[in-house]
Amino acid sequence: MAELSTKPYLIRALYEWCVDSGYTPQIMVAVDAHTRVPPGFVKDGQIVLNISAGATRDLKLDNDWIQFSARFGGVSHEISVPIGRVAAIFARENGQGLHFEPDGGAPEPTPPGTAVPSSESVTASSRGRPVLKVVK
Repeated sequence: MAELSTKPYLIRALYEWCVDSGYTPQIMVAVDAHTRVPPGFVKDGQIVLNISAGATRDLKLDNDWIQFSARFGGVSHEISVPIGRVAAIFARENGQGLHFEPDGGAPEPTPPGTAVPSSESVTASSRGRPVLKVVK
C-alpha cells in the first residue's frame, strides 16, 4: 500500500487555522497542463488564489484536488488544482503558512466530471489564451 502524503492534511489544517484566526487563506499554485485556472491571471507560471469562504463557492479540499468556483474579473470560473501543484498556503494578512515543493512527477488523476486536454490538443491563440483543437 502506498504511503499517504501529508501535504493535503497540512493544507486543510492551515486553511482551518486561517479561518479560525480571522485571516484570509490563500494558495500559491505552480500552473501546469493539469491545473484549471483562468490563464489571464497566471504570472510567471504561478497564480495566487483566495480560497476563503467569501471568495469561493463549493470549495472541496480533498487528498488529490482543490476544487471550487470563483469569480475573476466578474466572470465565474471552475477551478481545479492538483494537490501536487500547490506551492504554498498562507494567510494574506501576515504571510504565515507553509511552502511546498510542487510535484513534477506523474500527472494527477483527472477530477470527476472533467476532461483535461492533452498537450497536443491545446494551441495558443494570438492573445496567449489556450484554444482547444480537435485532433483525430
